Amino acid sequence: MTDLEKQRTSRWHFWWRYLWGQTPWDTGIVPPEIVRLADSMPPGRALDVGCGTGTTSIFLAQRGWHSVGVDFVQGAIQKARRKAARAADLKGSVEFFVADATRLAFLQEPFELVIDIGTLHALNEDGQHALAQHLTRLTRPGAVYALYAFLPQLDNGRIFGISPEDVAARFKPAFQVESTTLGTDRANGADSAWYMLRRV
Repeated sequence: MTDLEKQRTSRWHFWWRYLWGQTPWDTGIVPPEIVRLADSMPPGRALDVGCGTGTTSIFLAQRGWHSVGVDFVQGAIQKARRKAARAADLKGSVEFFVADATRLAFLQEPFELVIDIGTLHALNEDGQHALAQHLTRLTRPGAVYALYAFLPQLDNGRIFGISPEDVAARFKPAFQVESTTLGTDRANGADSAWYMLRRV
């Protein structure tokens, strides 16, 4: 199967999962790592890559951030927009776009914070490099990239996930890894890690 075929299969997989409500990752709960991070930073502009139904983007807007969420599943973005319309106490603003994480040329404004909960590890190597290039362009020095990713594992006969060494390599020299916290994903028991990277 070619990379393009794999990408199309992935799109249909996620489209189907959202259509039938089989989305165990969509808990509606903001990870405590993101809550602590938001508490430690003054509000600015935030980009939520692979935002799903917008839980984190909306949370940030409630904290005064101007947040932008992108996801390639139209159904997820439609739900995110409905949730944002019903959300209370929006001190900032929130926008949602149907977009591929490797094709973010339409975004121009610099961001002080980027959130990525489970997108980078689902991309092939070319896609990871493309995302890294976009984030380099879209962030200013001092910006934080908060990344949650699975560690490499065998999934349906192929290696899925990304190692800490590859995370550091993908984003050099523009980003420096400040911390890596290893753990286990509660939804499926897979080894995972939280990374905090800083734009140099």
